[in-house]
Amino acid sequence: MAVAAATAAEAAGWESVWTGEHYVLPEPGVGRGPEADTPMLDPFIALANVAAHTRKLRLGSGLTVVPLHHPLMLAKQIVSLDRISGGRFMFGAGVGYLQPEFDALGASMADRGDRTADYLDAMRAIWAGDRSFSSKHVSYEGVRAEPGPLRAGGPPLHFGGHVQRVFDRTVRQADGWYGWELSPERTQTALDGLRKAAADNERPAGMGEIEISVTPPTQVPLDDKLIDAYAELGVDRLIVVPPRKAHDNADELGRFVERMGDRIASHPALTPA
Repeated sequence: MAVAAATAAEAAGWESVWTGEHYVLPEPGVGRGPEADTPMLDPFIALANVAAHTRKLRLGSGLTVVPLHHPLMLAKQIVSLDRISGGRFMFGAGVGYLQPEFDALGASMADRGDRTADYLDAMRAIWAGDRSFSSKHVSYEGVRAEPGPLRAGGPPLHFGGHVQRVFDRTVRQADGWYGWELSPERTQTALDGLRKAAADNERPAGMGEIEISVTPPTQVPLDDKLIDAYAELGVDRLIVVPPRKAHDNADELGRFVERMGDRIASHPALTPA
């Protein structure tokens, strides 16, 4: 169904498709995150399959839980997907939030923020051709990884998270910021945090404006009034989730893609994804 959704989205003029990442989900639930029975494919495999069936559609990971990966293996996956897709990949990165998932995979959640920062630095180093790297959480020496990324520094980076450290990191390092299931009110709070970060941190020259991507709350109907509210806030991209009933029904999925794409695209400031 992922390919069916992607090809329908491309035909309808959508800009991109995004997929999340969870390797396991807690049962019973912990009040956050998808239900335990939510079917989730490995995002890199799923997006590689989508890339093979599309030509222009951009591909986003929303979000890769960086501290659950080895940074050199993740760097290879990212470059591989970006190359086979012809440079269409957008790397959405987060620190994670589900303690049972970290426990099941043998990963520490307590230091996930610091490890994410170290892992991203290690990935940039191997992409830049550095043979050696050493930090608190990552160390390698006398190795290289080819091929390198299509663009210096890797594909466009989009951070996710709602704390000031993430907003600061977004200003210093990222092309965009992604908020999951945010109402317009919570989106406004995040934008205020990004504005504070912009005042407190220097953005590297040439990086351009930060793209703002938001997934609205999935339990609230996305009507024109709500779409208007996101557009007025300055959101660049609405990443919408099909209703559960459309997940296994190609016809229903196609109707959702066409209907929602038309509604979002009617707002000049917004891009459907």
